[in-house]
Amino acid sequence: MAGFLYQAVDADGRTRKGVVEAASAAGARALLRERALLPVSVTATTAPAGGDAGAEAANPLSALRPALNARGLTLVSRQLSTLLGAGVRVEEALSIVAKQAPTPRAASLLLNVRAGVLDGKGLAEAMAGFPAAFPEFFRASIAAGEKSGRLADVVAHLAEFVEMRQRNRQKVNLALLYPSLLAVVSIGIIVLLLTYVVPDITRVFASRGAELPGLTRGLIVVSDGLNRWGWALALGIAGGILALRFWLRIPRNRRAFHRGLLRNPVTRRISTQSNAAQFAGTLATLVQSGVPLLDSLKTAANVTPNLHIREKIVALTAKVREGVSLRVAVAEAEVFPPMLVAMVASGETSSDLGPTLARAAADQQRELDAWVTTLVALIEPAVLLILGGLVLMMVMSILLPIVGLNDLAGL
Repeated sequence: MAGFLYQAVDADGRTRKGVVEAASAAGARALLRERALLPVSVTATTAPAGGDAGAEAANPLSALRPALNARGLTLVSRQLSTLLGAGVRVEEALSIVAKQAPTPRAASLLLNVRAGVLDGKGLAEAMAGFPAAFPEFFRASIAAGEKSGRLADVVAHLAEFVEMRQRNRQKVNLALLYPSLLAVVSIGIIVLLLTYVVPDITRVFASRGAELPGLTRGLIVVSDGLNRWGWALALGIAGGILALRFWLRIPRNRRAFHRGLLRNPVTRRISTQSNAAQFAGTLATLVQSGVPLLDSLKTAANVTPNLHIREKIVALTAKVREGVSLRVAVAEAEVFPPMLVAMVASGETSSDLGPTLARAAADQQRELDAWVTTLVALIEPAVLLILGGLVLMMVMSILLPIVGLNDLAGL
């Protein structure tokens, strides 16, 4: 059984879209006819049975974007945790969650995972066909839960971790939303003033033959330049952004850029703490799920965003494999905050590494949240002051000649 996206017409001529579970496309069409629906299109959403981890590449649904985003993964994790904790079998739980999925694509993906489970695969192996929807740390934890016989507990822990990560991400996005909108709207207003308002005022000044202040002359130069070469400026900015993206696609350049983020005084703290929180949280989830330490370190390295820190984690993993203690290897990496190094040492000494790492990840996340909150609190007035100052200069450059003209008229 697999999932099929369908488009059909009902008896009243209305178009219906959704997902149906069937053994084949013909079976899906037959099932739709039984429901008094005339099938218009039925699309398979999975590779043939027996596909490997590259199956998602063959999946037309995955060509543009994954069927499960971060929010969808949080919802699915929580629902699976509840059902498995209540003793529901995996295939039944997947079927129930698929019926409540946020989108038809997500429902189809879950049904395809269920089809893999029914074919005899483990849950982690079935999810491996969709790596864009189910991250590596998620699948590794599921595999560990299946091996240890504690799948329900592992999924519950995963649900909490994914939910916390999504909540933190939303918090940062919402915090940056207001200053971003403020900057965009203000810049747009300034550009409109320079493009349409200033040229008309300039013609009035020119017709009067008045001598203009230096501030006004500078505004006129900027306005003329924007009207003449604004298109070139826009193309230059767009070209610069595209060139930067292509430049960052080269692994060597991307590593250099990430290394620069860690060395720059402005970005060093937030980059270090965000990557440390990601590393510690993922490692804690995997260790508590029963994944061996070396495998946990490898997976945690793969999900750490900064490539320079990722290289350091790979190097410390090699040291741990050679017999070096984790606390020594983490300290020698010199890319993690001292608090995280101390917590790792404490957890390894007390043989309580998983919970200690979880507390360390929570501490790093709290520090990161406090830093982001402070930064956003400073960004908002900074944006107001800078853009307000620019608007004030424009107003002054316009008012000064007007005042001068009034003085001349009084004489």
